[in-house]
Amino acid sequence: MQFDTSSLIPVLPEIFILTAACVVLVVDLFLKEEQRVVSYGMTQISLLLGIAVILMTAPAETRIVFDGSVVRDGMGDILKIAIFIISGGAFLYSKEYLRDRDLFKGEYYVLGLFAILGMMVMVSANSFLTVYLGLELLALSFYALVAFNRDSADASEAAMKYFVLGALASGMLLYGISMIYGATGSIGFQAISEGLTNPDVNKIVLVFGLVFVVIGLAFKFGAVPFHMWVPDVYQGAPTAVVTLLGSAPKIAAFALAMRMLVDGLGGLHGDWQYMLVILAILSMAVGNIFAIAQANIKRMLAYSTISHVGFILIGILAGTSKGYTAAMFYSIVYAVMALGAFGIVMLLSRRGFEAENLDDYKGLNERSPWFAGMMLLVMFSMAGVPPTVGFFAKLVVLEAVVSIDMTWLALVGVFFSIIGAFYYLRIIKLMYFDKPLDNTPLSAGMDTQIALSVNGLAMLALGMFPAGLLSLCAAALA
Repeated sequence: MQFDTSSLIPVLPEIFILTAACVVLVVDLFLKEEQRVVSYGMTQISLLLGIAVILMTAPAETRIVFDGSVVRDGMGDILKIAIFIISGGAFLYSKEYLRDRDLFKGEYYVLGLFAILGMMVMVSANSFLTVYLGLELLALSFYALVAFNRDSADASEAAMKYFVLGALASGMLLYGISMIYGATGSIGFQAISEGLTNPDVNKIVLVFGLVFVVIGLAFKFGAVPFHMWVPDVYQGAPTAVVTLLGSAPKIAAFALAMRMLVDGLGGLHGDWQYMLVILAILSMAVGNIFAIAQANIKRMLAYSTISHVGFILIGILAGTSKGYTAAMFYSIVYAVMALGAFGIVMLLSRRGFEAENLDDYKGLNERSPWFAGMMLLVMFSMAGVPPTVGFFAKLVVLEAVVSIDMTWLALVGVFFSIIGAFYYLRIIKLMYFDKPLDNTPLSAGMDTQIALSVNGLAMLALGMFPAGLLSLCAAALA
């Protein structure tokens, strides 16, 4: 069989990021401690060039290569560009944080690039084998990153919990894949989709396999009741790692759900729809109620993440193009909101001090009115207060389920959003109405200050002019 080199063009972005990770790894070996900024610079340039490679090799129509294992389409390209931008922001915010804690090492950027590569493989997966490769590459990179601060007992404990639960979820996903393979005789999504129309296929085995696949997916999303790792990992890991872990992988998890459930198992929509209904309601309930009791902001944002995952699942379970567009829009918007929230947490942190307790945000308006304003916009957006983009993201998701006559589910979403508004508004109250406990001036590089300002103002700009991003999502899914 002759190998066709033109089939490499659709996977050029993945090849480029893999090459960049290897180059950064080798170059870093020859750098002195004070030259580590070179590894950082190379990583950021790689992400910018990666965006250029995606745009230059974007196909006019969907392309499926490597015997149906990889797909290259508009949705994948937009999600990859979003992952690059969000990851670049996370690397930028964490530069000073890592330097202050003597963690400014090339390994952080190499592992970060491999995690991004894992997300890209997940986004382009067109068979269960490719899905599993991407998932494990992403997970193994993050296991190491969570334990990156070797002197921290909390980080080591968080990494162990993440590793053990991650291995359990991977095993369940593999078991589900084996059941589906046994029923349909294939692991490629197109072949599985066609196999579901066969009247002789064993429906019980298929649904049984589907349950385990959804469990694996729910773990990667951090949906209840497979959320146990989220609060502990967010609290224990260095904030620089949580910024990356809590933002970009949600975009990859959305792509994973679309590829597996919609492209591969679309014929079982009636079965997985009700599984996602249960996961969505439990995630919104547990996420919003437990967040109220938290005194640690990273733990609070972890439960907040769980509640937002409920909204993404609502969009997917709608099973319509409007629902998928809304879920894609929500995933990208959530990643930008999470990036901004953790960016402010790192801005307030310094050597020997982690701004993790809610009391650390008291009087932030007196210390820095501008960054208090940015945090206000991020918190308003997460709470879904108009005219921020979080309000519009929730609106389009709820509109999608109302259009399929599941108004009761939209009302449940609104109810838990109102409960969730409490803990976001509590941070705003602390920033603007309480006296500061610490008057240390905030110090950050000009690049970080500009990026945080753009991040905060984006909440307002995207909320007032959401049509651009929304139409981009709709076009990608058309």
